[in-house]
Amino acid sequence: MLLRLEKHLREALRTHIAKRFGVDEDVVLEQPKQAGHGDLATPVCFGLARSLRRPPRMIAADLVADLPPVPGIESLEVAGAGYINARFDRGAYAEGLLAGEDEPCGELSKAIVEHTNINPNKAAHIGHLRNAVLGDTLVRMLRALGRPVEVQNYIDNTGVQVADVVTAFRHLRGMGAEQVKALARDPDVAFDHYCWDLYAEISRLFASKDPAALAWRGETLKALESGEGELAEIGAAVADSIVACHLATMGRIGVSYDVLPRESEILNLRFWASAFEMLKARNVIRLETSGRTAGCWVMPAATFGAAPNRRESGQGTGSDLEVEADKVIVRSDGTVTYVGKDIAYQLWKFGLLEGKDFEYAPFRASDASGPWVTTAEGGSECAPQFGGASEVFNVIDVRQSYLQDVVRASLQALGFPEQAQRSVHFSYEMVALSPRCCAELGIELSKKERSRPYVEVSGRKGLGVKADDLLDLLVSTALQEVESRHEDLDRAECWAIAERIAIGALRYFMLRFTRNTVIAFDFQEALAFEGETGPYVQYAAVRARNILRKSGQPCGPDPKPSREAFARHLQDEQLWQLVLAVSQSRSTLVRAGQSGEPAQVARNAFQAAQAFNNFYHQTHILTEKDTGRRAVLLAIVRLALDELTCLMDLMGVPVPERM
Repeated sequence: MLLRLEKHLREALRTHIAKRFGVDEDVVLEQPKQAGHGDLATPVCFGLARSLRRPPRMIAADLVADLPPVPGIESLEVAGAGYINARFDRGAYAEGLLAGEDEPCGELSKAIVEHTNINPNKAAHIGHLRNAVLGDTLVRMLRALGRPVEVQNYIDNTGVQVADVVTAFRHLRGMGAEQVKALARDPDVAFDHYCWDLYAEISRLFASKDPAALAWRGETLKALESGEGELAEIGAAVADSIVACHLATMGRIGVSYDVLPRESEILNLRFWASAFEMLKARNVIRLETSGRTAGCWVMPAATFGAAPNRRESGQGTGSDLEVEADKVIVRSDGTVTYVGKDIAYQLWKFGLLEGKDFEYAPFRASDASGPWVTTAEGGSECAPQFGGASEVFNVIDVRQSYLQDVVRASLQALGFPEQAQRSVHFSYEMVALSPRCCAELGIELSKKERSRPYVEVSGRKGLGVKADDLLDLLVSTALQEVESRHEDLDRAECWAIAERIAIGALRYFMLRFTRNTVIAFDFQEALAFEGETGPYVQYAAVRARNILRKSGQPCGPDPKPSREAFARHLQDEQLWQLVLAVSQSRSTLVRAGQSGEPAQVARNAFQAAQAFNNFYHQTHILTEKDTGRRAVLLAIVRLALDELTCLMDLMGVPVPERM
């Protein structure tokens, strides 16, 4: 409804200004900080003053006097040195909200959102949860705007991280392919957790520069890329088993995917070979004949504006970890760097690899409703069509900015400027732990670490928080609170409520901070029932639903108040400000989509919850004796519940049955 009024007022002012003054002026609308200044305001007259050489207040007075009536706007007034303030028709506004009226928005072209992308070599950790929550929320936002979205989770099953675990199984444990498969099937073994420890063990060996270990790694990496031999068979068993674990972990927080593109198929189906020929034909890369990168195919620094000697976390080994003046795309031994394969993958996403596509099969043969996975042969005829997007969002942490720049620059150099521009790096900062959180998790810290605002974790060193462990602890902590409040419920009912509270706490905490903020995760802060938290927002929604249930109208409020009834009772300024506060979700969604900042949705949800809770504490709703006012109050409760439910759904925060 708010978007509709903004559109009508903007168009009316722009049309009238053009007719009256012969000027095409952009009309900016804003919400006044003080309620007494109206419901919308515009500083358009200040811009007009420069071109018309007249005082802005005089121009504003002329516009207010002559502007034809605008649907939904009750009055216009001049304020300050030349602002125009607008006041809504309160009855029509509330009536429109209940009817669900609003303007459609957003483009209809297909978008691909790639997120999560956990190396399939060990359990997911807390940092992966931020990626998945941000990516899933972006998907929800785009879909709510009416945009078709395909969700991809890229599986790097031939990369160095998988090679490291395969190396450890083969050379540290002396295990063959059948033994690894048996271990992965063992119900008493958490395979992803087992590999977590194994990866840390082999990483310590690599860190010591053990020449034999480094030779094992090189041999394994080549075997994985070729897809042949027992090492490749172990790699496939490890990757597929770990991916299944990751899907189960992310499913716990409501995250799902449409397709799992695997790196092995990018190689086996010669996606990279096609991209390689395109890069060579357009002289985007060159073969070095001397120096440290002799024998490598590199992309010149001028192509992507690299900053030499920057350090990136990267994925890979050796020169892959350090930003060079010229970026290595193919190493001298013929293996492709991570960014090379990502260029081929990005080209496919946009449908730019002519004649190239994957075949697809259900990831779980028994579950065709789950995600599809790419395959080189034996695909299903029932598989959907994937790829071919007009815009691609890659949800990858900020430390990968350099590599994303290289991918984007390669599209530009290949002659695809529009696709390069619509390759969006949806970046975010890392997740760390508060010292208090470390103590609760049993992580020992030095005195110096305990004095820091946050503690960084490292998967290579085995110092981190597994996502499942974090979720388990959140649920068990929430369960204690639920059981203390609801002695009448059995443990299963309490557990179900605790799970929803834990998921809401985690997802909201990951979203409340802007993407460029380092998060220091803290259990007590995330699970608090007061303050800017998921449980606080959930509590407001549960409270609103309980009021409607007690009113005897669980499926809706008392008979819908008339426009006149709304107009009469909404002269109460507190009620009107509440209606405005719980009608921002659509405009917030649009603005969050434009800025790429889901934190705006989280902030709006908290503000709506706060406004409703204040209303609840100050207003007697169910005991109101004036039936007309009671109907309006219950209608406002319904509006608040709809608003909170909408915002929570955007964030993936569930509404518990009780709190």
